[in-house]
Amino acid sequence: MNSNHGTNDRVSRVVLMCGPAGSGKSTVARRLEEDGMVRLSFDQEAWSRGIRSMPLAPDVHEEIENELRRKLLGLVAAGSDVVLDFSFWSRRAREEYRELLRPLGVEPQTIYLATPREVALARIRARALAHGDDFGLSEELAAEYFDHFEPPTSDEGPLTVVQP
Repeated sequence: MNSNHGTNDRVSRVVLMCGPAGSGKSTVARRLEEDGMVRLSFDQEAWSRGIRSMPLAPDVHEEIENELRRKLLGLVAAGSDVVLDFSFWSRRAREEYRELLRPLGVEPQTIYLATPREVALARIRARALAHGDDFGLSEELAAEYFDHFEPPTSDEGPLTVVQP
């Protein structure tokens, strides 16, 4: 048994959901949750705090990220499988989480939703703002998020590309 994993002898599976707003990340993450993974979501955490608009103020973003990292590390130490329902829009953000998880023996899998721009923007326009996976964004902000997104590449680690 590896002492890095507490009383568990299996290594947790961690999935990094990756895609711009409106790409379908939360839909796929909820399916993984139904299959037994624990889903950690920036949007759900913000919603649970009463936040109803994006983007988050920098201090709130940092506070939520620190809380989700703490939860992630606790879940992995307990042997749980986790899906991180974040955007992971930059290579740097994905690498930060790989570095966080490496000492625990975990190499996360990235699931990238390669959704066309016009589809993602149409989905955001159609949002009903009814729950934490349904935040509205202005057309301009959604387009900016899409245009600045850095698609993952296979040299970053295990990668599955989903073409919706």
